[in-house]
Amino acid sequence: MSRLADNIALLSGRRSGRRCSAPSTTADAVRTPLRETEPDALNIVIVGGFGVGKTTMVGSLSEIRPLSTEEVMTQAGEAVDDASRVRAKTTTTVAFDFGRITVTTDKVVYLFGAPGQQRFWYVWDQLFADSLGAVVLVDTRRLQDSWYSIDRLEHYRTPFVVAVNRFADGPSLDSVREALALSPEVPLIECDARKRPSCKHVLITLVKHIDRTREGRSRRFSPASPMEQGTADHWEP
Repeated sequence: MSRLADNIALLSGRRSGRRCSAPSTTADAVRTPLRETEPDALNIVIVGGFGVGKTTMVGSLSEIRPLSTEEVMTQAGEAVDDASRVRAKTTTTVAFDFGRITVTTDKVVYLFGAPGQQRFWYVWDQLFADSLGAVVLVDTRRLQDSWYSIDRLEHYRTPFVVAVNRFADGPSLDSVREALALSPEVPLIECDARKRPSCKHVLITLVKHIDRTREGRSRRFSPASPMEQGTADHWEP
């Protein structure tokens, strides 16, 4: 898994830099196409409250034009979606966002940006069940919006990191850790969801945390399953 983190760190040159434009035909011509079925696809979920920047983070990281389910917000949603802290937000995710990072020719990371509204929380459990790990994106103005996602991730024993997407001056990371009641083992870092290097740092932090978590569980409980062992053998030097 440590080699996976190293490969992600080298990905900056693989993307055309156009997040929302049509794919480049030149880039498509030189990129090796993926097989129809990827045996080593790794799923990572990005969760958090409404309007915290999940769609933006998927778009910053994905090498392809992200699949987005953004829809225009209407007056009909005012009664159920609290947009008082995100006045500039005019669209919202109604299913999930999807992006992809190619690590090698036959290994990819799939990114899923989960919807933040409470009425879509049922989607989270389905995404968590098959994910390798998760990023909890936090807005310090609305820390309470992160409690449910952290609770569900702990329920599934899914490794996760917490990334503070700074919108304005706010509490320190130590104060955020205390407010969210995070254990010392859970990485807590700052990020800017608009900037790919910052998002890439979050992803690398998550992969390293997953590696440490798996090693700890292996020592405390039982040997890894054949599937887990095969993945670990591939990524370890």
